[in-house]
Amino acid sequence: MEPSAIIAAVLSVVNTSRLIVHLFQRQMQRNRARRQRKLREDMNSERGTDLSQSTGPQPVEIMVSMGHVDPVERRFWARETSTDWWDHIVLQVWDESQWLRNIRMRKGTFLELCELLSPALKHQDTRMRAALTIQKRVALALWKLATPDSYRSVANQFGVGKSTVGVAVMQVAHAIVDLLLSKVVTLGDMQVIIDGFSAMGFPNCGGAIDGTHIPILGPDHQGSQYINRKGYFSMVLQALVDHKGRFTNINVGWPGKVHDARVFKNSGLFRRLQQGVY
Repeated sequence: MEPSAIIAAVLSVVNTSRLIVHLFQRQMQRNRARRQRKLREDMNSERGTDLSQSTGPQPVEIMVSMGHVDPVERRFWARETSTDWWDHIVLQVWDESQWLRNIRMRKGTFLELCELLSPALKHQDTRMRAALTIQKRVALALWKLATPDSYRSVANQFGVGKSTVGVAVMQVAHAIVDLLLSKVVTLGDMQVIIDGFSAMGFPNCGGAIDGTHIPILGPDHQGSQYINRKGYFSMVLQALVDHKGRFTNINVGWPGKVHDARVFKNSGLFRRLQQGVY
């Protein structure tokens, strides 16, 4: 190839490259100007609602103008939900029969329970959002425990997140165990219980005892031990009640496959009876 042809080809490539670079730089300038204009509009709108903000350039604006970061549209970090059903229907409209049917207790009992659990369930508001009230936290847990509804269904019912329901159930359960279990589930006056059973036709009876199976998800370890005689995974709950049906002793945690007699023989109630404490 002739030297003149080579020189012409090289110059053509160089000119094309310069043109491409020039067009790319112009596009970058347009994009940067567009971002700066959008940012100024956002900043002006924010200043319109908060006069205490500084009117000088902000760090984010400087970084955007230098092309280091791109502005993003502000979004709500949590979806808006409605709590009208709980605030205006349950607390203000429901009668005693509706409380008993859905929460399994009267409204007065519910409020008393909230008062007893308040030391463990009281939370402070944060800058992000207000904390759930103690009443709503207890209601979430009781509704989940009293009904077969899923966590998602309960969350939609109360206007909270699904994970909030799970947290509330565990918090209330731990609070009940820590604050109320030792005060509420007690043997009481044995002579009064015996007299009560005698009036019902059961002389010399200090309580009625039985076991029940609490359904659970099959555990990964030794899952077969939790399959009860009815064919599903469970834990055994042994309960002793007085003549009025009030719990006086409970024992829970044995695998569903274990017989009721074995649960009773290994319970603290049996040991205390052997020792003559009761």
